[in-house]
Amino acid sequence: MPEILPVTKDNWRALTKLKVREDQRNFVATNTYSIAEAQFGDDVEGEGHWDMFPYGIYDGDTPVGFLMIAYNYNAPRFQGYILRLMVDEKFQGKGFGKFAMNWTLEKYRADDRVKMVAISYEPENEAARQLYASLGFVETGEIVDEEALAVLSL
Repeated sequence: MPEILPVTKDNWRALTKLKVREDQRNFVATNTYSIAEAQFGDDVEGEGHWDMFPYGIYDGDTPVGFLMIAYNYNAPRFQGYILRLMVDEKFQGKGFGKFAMNWTLEKYRADDRVKMVAISYEPENEAARQLYASLGFVETGEIVDEEALAVLSL
């Protein structure tokens, strides 16, 4: 059974070795970049500060993917943001991405302060678009940092 574990001093190196397929490299930041970014969060004009939380996706003891989510309870449009989701090229197509998305949405739903969740992705990433739409995310038509924005009302 897959599980999601926080990034720690003991597992971050293994998570940085995970890679997507060559044709997917422009779809997602590296896990190394994401782990560094999580240390600082992000200040977004008009929204305030986003706290970021990185996780490893595991199949038993084997790291198979990476997930990073963010919270900003004071943001006016959405209070949760799924910043990163990647599954290593050797483990794609086995349901790990959907497992991670469902885990994330359960986590957000358990927090009454989160009313809306957003995710963004490269417009040409059709696999991501289909996965997120299957979970109820609706594209807003906005492009944020050259990515399509989709939201889900909890």
